[in-house]
Amino acid sequence: MKAQFRAKDNFHTERYLYCHGYHMVAGCDEVGRGSLAGPVVAACVILPQDCDHSLFLDSKKLSILRRIALNRTLQKIGAIVAIGQVSEKKIDTINILQASLLAMKRGADDLAKRGFKPDFLLIDGKFTIPLSTPQQALVRGESKSGSIAAASIAAKVARDLIMEDLHERYPVYNFRQNKGYPTKEHRQALLTYGPSPVHRYSFKGVKRHG
Repeated sequence: MKAQFRAKDNFHTERYLYCHGYHMVAGCDEVGRGSLAGPVVAACVILPQDCDHSLFLDSKKLSILRRIALNRTLQKIGAIVAIGQVSEKKIDTINILQASLLAMKRGADDLAKRGFKPDFLLIDGKFTIPLSTPQQALVRGESKSGSIAAASIAAKVARDLIMEDLHERYPVYNFRQNKGYPTKEHRQALLTYGPSPVHRYSFKGVKRHG
């Protein structure tokens, strides 16, 4: 089920839904789609209705320190945050689009298991996720929904930590710096060492070295 609405201004999407009887509105976003290694990670975030939704911006527009600070703000204001992820092996099996949607579904499922079942989902992108919960896909959702922007921050911070852990296991790829994305240094490491067990072998940038 999709809500028939169009947000006229940034961060008014949740207000529209609150006024139409929805109280547990979760924003969902993912990070890591373009990475050559590691999981795709999603977050689902329910912001308190009375918080300042405009605090939260697209994670790609924020510095590392600002993302970390806003992630802490989510904790301080009592936002409900769930993280879902899909491994690189599963990505190779079902493709990155389906893996991204699955990661967001896992985040929403985790909210429900913890007793915070959303009554409406706002999904960044063109596609909804495979759940019966009423939902709306929003292209460039981070600019239209505070909770989607918050989810982009939470997902980015969570995935960065995962990639830093993978750096300790596979330091030659410098995942700490590139987070698995196809930088010049990363592509050179693939050429020199070949792919690691956590690379996505279905991706063209990895496949040629496999």
